[in-house]
Parts: sequence; structure tokens; C-alpha cells
Amino acid sequence: MTSPDQLTLPEELRYTPEHIWVKKDGDTCLVGITDYAQDQLGEVAFVDMPAIGAHFAAGDEFGSVESVKSVSALFMPVSGTIVEANAALEDAPTLINASCYADGWLARIKADSAADVDALADAAAYGKQL
Repeated sequence: MTSPDQLTLPEELRYTPEHIWVKKDGDTCLVGITDYAQDQLGEVAFVDMPAIGAHFAAGDEFGSVESVKSVSALFMPVSGTIVEANAALEDAPTLINASCYADGWLARIKADSAADVDALADAAAYGKQL
């Protein structure tokens, strides 16, 4: 396992205590798991993705990530609707390990409130949590 000070925590992202990151991208947001989460999971073997159009409240389980070590639930960072799921993860779930903040994103959501995204932890606050 990597020590917290060796993990990548991009400054432009917002973070949840459940190790989900959120990146504003126009009127939608990309969502994925953090470097810490992928490191803890080990090699990702399967990702259970939500249906496009599904709406979730903040904190609701919207999918799961299965690794050689365990299965971990994914919790919605803010209330919103799934507008896209990363289809590349079906054939290559290890993209999460190789590139959790770029190619390994999980879903694109339309947040109910942009203010809810802004209220999530910044990189410094999330780093302190670790």
C-alpha cells in the first residue's frame, strides 16, 4: 500500500469521505474513485455501473467495484442523474488502477445542485482525512 503522502490528489477535484472524486465539466460532473481507493482495492476486476437516466440521492449506492481483494460499494457524491457510464471499464476495469482520474472515471452525472459539488472537500481537506 502507498502512504497517504505519496498519493495523487488533484487540486481541481472535490472529494467525499467515501473516496469518490468529482470534477465539474461544463453542466455535468465526472465521478470516479480516488487514488487512495484504487490503491486499497488492489487490481480492479469488475465494475457494476448504474443505468443511464437513473437518479440517486447523495449517499445512495450507485454501483460497486470488485477487486481481487473485495467488493466495495460506490456512493453517490451529490444528488443527481447518471447521464453516461464509462463503457471502457466493461472491457478494461483496470483503467481505474492505471488512470483513476482520467481514463478510469466511472460516470458522468448531472448534479441537482452545483452548490452541493462546491460543498465537498477540497484536496487539502481530503488529504487530512487520509
